[in-house]
Amino acid sequence: MAEPMKIRAKVEGDAADVKVLMSHPMETGQRKNEKGELVPVHFIQSVTATHNGKPVLDAQWSQAVARNPFLGFRVKGAKAGDKITVSWVDTAGDKGNIDTVVAA
Repeated sequence: MAEPMKIRAKVEGDAADVKVLMSHPMETGQRKNEKGELVPVHFIQSVTATHNGKPVLDAQWSQAVARNPFLGFRVKGAKAGDKITVSWVDTAGDKGNIDTVVAA
């Protein structure tokens, strides 16, 4: 995966608006390839986010999430300069993570 994740975080009032784009095939295990064989299950199953090291999001996903998922969430009390980290683990054990600094 060339660019596994992109992230942005910007202060909006008393919270930070965080937007994350993850590059992942999110295979359901129900699609067939050109040869008619089932493509194996391969999807992000766990997503976590932290604000200055403290957990703010813990999500469990299934194969029902679309390819290259977009995740948006708000972090109350975040200020410009704070650090947001988003991490994921998929069914194959692959991992991804990205950090950003909250912009004003």
